[in-house]
Amino acid sequence: MVGSSTQRLAVQAGDNRLVVESVSKRFGGVVAVQDVSLEVPRGAIVSIIGPNGAGKTSLLNMISGFYKPDTGRVIFDGRDITQKKPSDIAALGIARTFQNIALFSGLTVLDNLMLGRHVRMKAGVLASVVYWGMAQKEDIAHRAACEEIIDFLKLQDLRKQPTASLAYGLRKRVELGRALAVEPSLLLLDEPMGGMNQDEKEDMARYILDVNQERGVTVVLIEHDMGVVMDISDLVVVLDRGRCIAAGTPEEVQRDPAVIQAYLGTAISGEGA
Repeated sequence: MVGSSTQRLAVQAGDNRLVVESVSKRFGGVVAVQDVSLEVPRGAIVSIIGPNGAGKTSLLNMISGFYKPDTGRVIFDGRDITQKKPSDIAALGIARTFQNIALFSGLTVLDNLMLGRHVRMKAGVLASVVYWGMAQKEDIAHRAACEEIIDFLKLQDLRKQPTASLAYGLRKRVELGRALAVEPSLLLLDEPMGGMNQDEKEDMARYILDVNQERGVTVVLIEHDMGVVMDISDLVVVLDRGRCIAAGTPEEVQRDPAVIQAYLGTAISGEGA
């Protein structure tokens, strides 16, 4: 589809961008995540898979600060970020997209990307009033960064379009662009291809590979299309009922009996498993 993972750039073993240590999360009597550990090598694409309700999004929410783990730690670039606010985590270089598109539908593509730049903006309201020239220069620089992302994602003709008027696949691409506007070193993608047709999925897979290879961004994604997962991932982590039941290369995970059982015998190498 988009090139075998064996053709991808080598990932440096032991040089981890992200380490999740024995995190757990409970909501009342429901255990969403239980004692999950995860290592994400710098420069890797790591996919998290599992049946519905396996705890995948809850794990991403703990990494990005939207949930606080009941136990365990999250380490990013050697720094404990477990108790940090989502905005502080974003400022450190972690950006994410959401399973349900979270764009401002009344704003244009460019304006949505500019909102993604807010964690990089130094000039506040006072600076904008007192030091107007400084704020103006910063605004120009941020717009240039957003225009570069628009070019990268081939959205040039849509920059002034309200996102509400765009097709679903294009809105998903804009959401990726807004995450890239944060200038992340770690990108968390929650079902970036959910609801897309096959052509849109292939386009998104190529953009994810380009973000990883050309921009050097480490990627963690949740995805249900096993064809995509096996094609672009360096490593695959499998969750089931809140626990990690397998982790390894795509080839190793495909052969793992626990994974096959979790998927009730479905061939996980195929699309839509």
